[in-house]
Amino acid sequence: MTSAPSGTLHAAALSALGELVGRPDVDFHEGQYEAIEALVEGRRRALVVQRTGWGKSAVYFVATLLRRRQGAGPTVLVSPLLALMRDQIAAAERAGVRAVAINSTNAHEWAEVQERLARDEVDVLLVSPERLNNPAFREEQLPALVARLGMLVVDEAHCISDWGHDFRPDYRRLRDLIAQMPADVPVLATTATANSRVVADVAEQLGGEEQSGAAAPVLTIRGPLARTSLRLGVLRLKDSASRLAWLLSHLDDLPGSGIIYTLTVAAAVDTARLLREHGHEVRAYTGQTDAEERAESEGMLKRNEVKALVATSALGMGFDKPDLGFVVHLGAPSSPVAYYQQVGRAGRASESADVLLLPGVEDRDIWHYFATASMPDRERAERVIAALGDSPISTPALEALVDLRRTPLELLLKVLDVDGAVRRVQGGWIATGAPWSYDAERYERIAAERVAEQQHMLEYEQTDGCRMAFLQRALDDDTAAPCGRCDNCAGVWFPQEVAQSASAQAVASLDRVGVPIEPRRAWPTGADRLDVPVRGRIPAEEQAEEGRALARLTDLGWGGTLREVFAASAADAPVTPQLLQACVRVLAGWGWAERPAAVVALPSRAHPQLVDSLARGLAEIGRLPYLGALTPRNGGPSGQAGGNSVFRLAGVWDRFDAAHLEVPAGPVLLVDDLVDSRWTMTVAARELRRAGATAVLPFALALRG
Repeated sequence: MTSAPSGTLHAAALSALGELVGRPDVDFHEGQYEAIEALVEGRRRALVVQRTGWGKSAVYFVATLLRRRQGAGPTVLVSPLLALMRDQIAAAERAGVRAVAINSTNAHEWAEVQERLARDEVDVLLVSPERLNNPAFREEQLPALVARLGMLVVDEAHCISDWGHDFRPDYRRLRDLIAQMPADVPVLATTATANSRVVADVAEQLGGEEQSGAAAPVLTIRGPLARTSLRLGVLRLKDSASRLAWLLSHLDDLPGSGIIYTLTVAAAVDTARLLREHGHEVRAYTGQTDAEERAESEGMLKRNEVKALVATSALGMGFDKPDLGFVVHLGAPSSPVAYYQQVGRAGRASESADVLLLPGVEDRDIWHYFATASMPDRERAERVIAALGDSPISTPALEALVDLRRTPLELLLKVLDVDGAVRRVQGGWIATGAPWSYDAERYERIAAERVAEQQHMLEYEQTDGCRMAFLQRALDDDTAAPCGRCDNCAGVWFPQEVAQSASAQAVASLDRVGVPIEPRRAWPTGADRLDVPVRGRIPAEEQAEEGRALARLTDLGWGGTLREVFAASAADAPVTPQLLQACVRVLAGWGWAERPAAVVALPSRAHPQLVDSLARGLAEIGRLPYLGALTPRNGGPSGQAGGNSVFRLAGVWDRFDAAHLEVPAGPVLLVDDLVDSRWTMTVAARELRRAGATAVLPFALALRG
């Protein structure tokens, strides 16, 4: 097919850009037309690394329109987040680009999407990287798409790389997809957050094929990453209460509406609740928030109907509100690269936006947890491969064979799938039989780089140089120069004082006690495979009531104290008067149907003094008889925290005996140190109910998660 002359191409591209942004007088940013020309005329493979707001989406939408006019098939756009997909579809419609998505939230629309694809009525198909390994999509739809593909776009392409700040094994499948494509189908990868290692790695993943007998290396278009609209600052405060008090004092002083980032779900929920209780229009936004509620919250922020969304990283890549006025972080992300990506949400189409980091003393512990939780483990991987064969096994059934919870199991299966050791098929997972070895060197390399990135983040907090230039250098941008706007260049621009009333409100909020412990109502599927003779619902007469914990380990308030108590290096010791009094407050506000008639403790392997003293203390203060602890049976509980439900249940089944206790015909308060899977409490409550208790009220110092 003969392509249009360059001058004609430029005019057509400029016209399409004007439609996209709604301004006929628009012109290309430096590098935009170069990328479009490479894709449309050169059929090249290109990597665009440009700051947020530069207009990377304009490149692929304009290139799509021009390719479609040449008679090419639809563009497939691999996009990592639902929020980003929604924004991309809206932007496409403005440019007259017919865009549709296939993702986990719109299964009811898939048939219609397929029909529109068959009629060639789709210009851009947005898919998540996970969809590429859906068996039906991979086997029934993807081959036909590849055969008529007009262009492939990989958004947030740093996820392809081992060196990227997101560990997304699904993205690594794109290399195989690209290898299947004809060499003359253009490929575009875009990102705003890539240092030199990521750029080199992504370029290798894209691959430069031989075209017309000459090498066609990946074209990399990289621009300066300085964001002249952002005013950066760091405010170090002594604790969580001080950070919350600062927010209460100054949230309304921040310009427009914005995002308050937290490192954990619990912190987002607790912070949003506190701000709402004191008159601020905010909403929590996390990976655990219902999809419809997340979409509603995004719309409210874009329409300035809320002051802020209090969000985890679930609100990140690609969220598009051009006039976002501020980004505040309660706790620092684990790398300057990730931080740059998040603060890049602000000031995309405005002259000024405020960006403030309020680091926390707990940041390093949280970084360590997330870094280790996402990395594959050799022993677990070998266990999963050994459990699979030629017949498909569903993920829930596989849980009953290997001691892994659902989320880490699914992540591990994705890694093994990409490595070629297992394969997802209709009905579940099979082993491929292909040789597999644990790439220890690769994971050690990634782990070491993450530690280095964490150190760089601490250096960002402490630097006395230009903060924007620091972030640019962290992304290997050699144009870094002082910004003249940050707190180090121009002086502190943010208020540092905290209103006394706000401090009192924050302390009171963090001192809040009492978290529900939801009772188990049904036995896990597959328990009989581990010789636990139960299935279906737990009989009502053997269930526990809803319980209480003092706090979650991840909570901003009491969570800090509890993390110290349960730290690996902490010695077992009697409960402190401070903790005991806080527990009494939980019991005082419980609102149970009937007051406990006695107190029983669970035998603890790790904290026997702590549990015994807590149970005795609560009994004494409540003037209740303390019956002692359940007796370990058959060697007592076994297994470690973090396993899945079937294995956790098997580790405590028939391991407690209440026969020696004089259990009254009334409610029993059952005391433990830390609740994780809830199976220990469930089995112990069953023993007490069978011994005569009319109800069992579980109580623990801490709830994990």
